[in-house]
Amino acid sequence: MLSFQIHNASAFQQLSPQEEAALLNAARLLQAASLRAAPLPRLKGKNLGMLCGDGEATREGRALFERAAAELGAQVATIRPAFSNPGHPDEIAHAARMLGRFYDAVECLGLPPETVRQIGRHAGIPVYDGAAEASHPIARLADRLDDRTSPSDNRRFVLQALLLGSIA
Repeated sequence: MLSFQIHNASAFQQLSPQEEAALLNAARLLQAASLRAAPLPRLKGKNLGMLCGDGEATREGRALFERAAAELGAQVATIRPAFSNPGHPDEIAHAARMLGRFYDAVECLGLPPETVRQIGRHAGIPVYDGAAEASHPIARLADRLDDRTSPSDNRRFVLQALLLGSIA
């Protein structure tokens, strides 16, 4: 059973050393559970949104996020952001509040960092800024897991640990 909580819900780019250690320990537990074919901790009944901007760079991230969440029992809805005026803070704040009503967390892929920050300020739920992308800072933690599983599986375990640690 995983027993940690990441409190910095909208700033997953910079985890504290304690949060990073907890995330890595949880990922190791998930890796060990996978090797034993043990049931994973569940996010059954949780609904996650995935806001996807344009671009091919997010294809791998989308697939990783969907798989990681689905293995934990969560439902994932892919959403194409349709802000008529993305620079207008009121429009983004309104959209963020709506996302917070429908989803337990939102992954933002291919969106400008300032837009993601605005969503995070107003959604009232965890908002990830490309946490499933290989370039995200948490991805480097996968290198610290042992090599009994593939690098892509290790990234999935780290992402799953983040989801479990940040979604109440």
